[in-house]
Amino acid sequence: MSEDRPPYPPFTRETAMQKVQAAEDAWNTRDPRRVALAYTPDAVWRNRDTFVNGREEIVDFLTRKWQRELDYALRKSLWAFQENRIAVRFQYEWRDAEDQWWRSYGNELWEFDERGLMRRREASINDIGIVGADRRLDGPRPAHEHGADIPLR
Repeated sequence: MSEDRPPYPPFTRETAMQKVQAAEDAWNTRDPRRVALAYTPDAVWRNRDTFVNGREEIVDFLTRKWQRELDYALRKSLWAFQENRIAVRFQYEWRDAEDQWWRSYGNELWEFDERGLMRRREASINDIGIVGADRRLDGPRPAHEHGADIPLR
């Protein structure tokens, strides 16, 4: 598999939105190995209070995450972009082993290399308990909703 991941920086609004949708689509597969291929081999992350270094740690982190966060469904929205950086806000819903549903709100800062691979990701995330009837996300986003903004609440 090629180590290139177009589109490449510097980003335009259109190419930044393509990156955001590609990330959303990949994360919604809940396939840690597939997701990890979008990052440089030496990528660095901060996810909440956890620091991750490199693809293998990304795979391990995501494997544990999706074992804990059941029925995970994610939406991302472009916030800003410049040169080789993109800022996104996101929401995802999931349930825990006790069938408590959660909506997780967050912001991510991304930095890409010249091949379009993400080399840095910083994520700040907050969780709010919800009842199942209040869920808004059910699986991957349909194609006709790509690029649509996500509501604050």
